[in-house]
Amino acid sequence: MSPKIISAQSAEHYKWGGPEQSSCDGWHLVKSPGLSIIEELMPPDTSEIRHYHAHARQFFFVLEGEFTLEVKQHDYVLHPGEGIEVAPGERHQAFNRSATNVRILVISHPPGQGDRIKA
Repeated sequence: MSPKIISAQSAEHYKWGGPEQSSCDGWHLVKSPGLSIIEELMPPDTSEIRHYHAHARQFFFVLEGEFTLEVKQHDYVLHPGEGIEVAPGERHQAFNRSATNVRILVISHPPGQGDRIKA
């Protein structure tokens, strides 16, 4: 199989968000049984539900904006060019508490879809 150039414009798109939100966007840049790379866009004042993954190890990398990731009841505030790893079993929740959009990459091994457990 030949390499394929992919971007948010050509990738599979989906909407997501916390319990009463679906205003966040995700694009599957890599979607395979062993690896998931997703570009996500979080508008201001959005979040996801608190959860953990039984098997997936994740790495969150900030492309744009100020991203907050709560891991084990501690807030980590990340800026463009910074990332953080979340091990399987660690409860976490993503937030955009800023007044501008946040754009991140979420890299999961194995993929976190279907492995997400509400905390």
